[in-house]
Amino acid sequence: MKTCQFWLKCCIIFILMCICILLMTIKPKQQQVEIFKKNVNEKLFKVLLELDFLQKNNAELNHRILVSTQRLRIVTNSYSKKKKIEGPSKEYELLRRRIYFNTKEFWYYVSYELRLLARTVKGIKPFTIQMIKNINEQYLSLLNDIAKLATVDDHAQWRRKEYIYLRTLVQKRLRFLQNPEDCSKAKKLFCNLISDRRSCGYGCRLHHIVNCLVVAYATKRTLFLNNPHDWGFTSSGFSSLFFPLSNTCTSSLDSNETVLPWPGNESAQVVNLTLPIAVPDGSNRMRRQLPPPFDPLVLPEDLSRRIRVLHGDPSVWWIGQFVNYIIRPQLSTIDMFQGYEENMEFERPTVGVHIRRTDKIGSSHKLEEYMYYVEQYYKQQQMNGKDLFKTIYLATDDPTLFEVAYKRYPDYHIFGDPELSKTGSVATRELDKSIVNINIDLFFLSQCNYLVCTFSSHVCRLAYEIINGNKYADASTQFTSLDDVYYFSDQIRRLHVAILPHKSNRPQEMDLQVGDEIEVAGNELNGYSKGTHLRTNKTLLYLTFKVIQKIEVMYFESYPDIKISSEELED
Repeated sequence: MKTCQFWLKCCIIFILMCICILLMTIKPKQQQVEIFKKNVNEKLFKVLLELDFLQKNNAELNHRILVSTQRLRIVTNSYSKKKKIEGPSKEYELLRRRIYFNTKEFWYYVSYELRLLARTVKGIKPFTIQMIKNINEQYLSLLNDIAKLATVDDHAQWRRKEYIYLRTLVQKRLRFLQNPEDCSKAKKLFCNLISDRRSCGYGCRLHHIVNCLVVAYATKRTLFLNNPHDWGFTSSGFSSLFFPLSNTCTSSLDSNETVLPWPGNESAQVVNLTLPIAVPDGSNRMRRQLPPPFDPLVLPEDLSRRIRVLHGDPSVWWIGQFVNYIIRPQLSTIDMFQGYEENMEFERPTVGVHIRRTDKIGSSHKLEEYMYYVEQYYKQQQMNGKDLFKTIYLATDDPTLFEVAYKRYPDYHIFGDPELSKTGSVATRELDKSIVNINIDLFFLSQCNYLVCTFSSHVCRLAYEIINGNKYADASTQFTSLDDVYYFSDQIRRLHVAILPHKSNRPQEMDLQVGDEIEVAGNELNGYSKGTHLRTNKTLLYLTFKVIQKIEVMYFESYPDIKISSEELED
């Protein structure tokens, strides 16, 4: 308004000046000049009255604008507070994921049966090969369409917001738990690490620490390692690679503190949890004896529903939170990672391929088996109109694989360092350099957009846990394991529950009634899984699409005093 008044005055002054110049240059008759002056004065008087009126009303107008703006801001804020980002229903999310996983199971079944048919029936192989190719293209298209549901259903913003909230909440609870104001008065969990280093390497022992931290969280006890300076990973101790588990409880236990063996009791200040040496259970797994009741696959009661709606494999997300807290890299470790990233000119998107060989020679898979699923990933990206430059990050303990990969897959850019592989053998994996190299591989595998590996390897599962705990809202579909379903080595069990009945067609299959529970042994990758029927106690095969994963829930400490501010939720 003030700007308009200024320009109006300028125009009037300019007009008056023009009039003056006109009067000076033209010599009209005196009478005409007087009449002209009179008219100009009258018009000028009216203009000045109008300006005065505008000035008097300017303050009132500005006041009205200010009041209206404040009212609008109040209404807007009130509306924003009332309007929440609505998330999907639990039923919708579970059904969407079930369709995705059942589509994969259908492909496993069809492709396996067609390959079996090609091997057993003469002259039919060319036909079955073409049929597999056609079905595979339709399968990838269908998977792609199902995956797109999560991008077009208007819930992507909610998923991201929910992921950030839950991740922030759990990490804040862990920081609170591990950093008591007065360590001398805090209740503690003393964690004895497994001593058999040859049968339990870096990934295995790191998962034991995860198990201890889950127990500490559940019982609200600050976790201590038995000897963080001699934990068997590096000669200079845990904190040479990662930040310490606690900033306030850094000294050894006080001799005056009462120490009781697990499970102790509520009044004991220190509970000593010794993890027994793992023993084979006959299924190529390592199962602990007499584990704590807080199975890492079990979800806390207060968060279980939200995690289940958010994530396709809630236990992986939950374990990922503890892994990411434990391996918070020191600044020197971050510098090392960044140095490698710059030297190899690491780019994204890329597929992480982890191939474990030295202690898995009898059950190892060929490079071609891994690359088949890498090709599947890039074909699916092409269906989305993304013509990506094909890259992989190769992590392996067999350095000769790099040369093989370079020759057989010249259309791929292969990231990775063969020198890292030379320290991955059983004989050298306890050396400082080997542990550093394992963490370099873990870092880059967890930066990839997709993983192809074997879940029988701790490193593979660690990378998968890191991705799910700290990168994506839900990365439960961003992997292929060539040999097993996801499991935690310290788990008590992983259950399936039947949602469709089944009458067995052969002795190797089990009968199913709706509601039957099965302890999972593994996925056969042919449409069937194997497990122990808890009602009959028989270990048999069952059709995977007729079951769903059972999420077990248990009461954990809920940390009611830990609140999350809006500033903490910034992504």
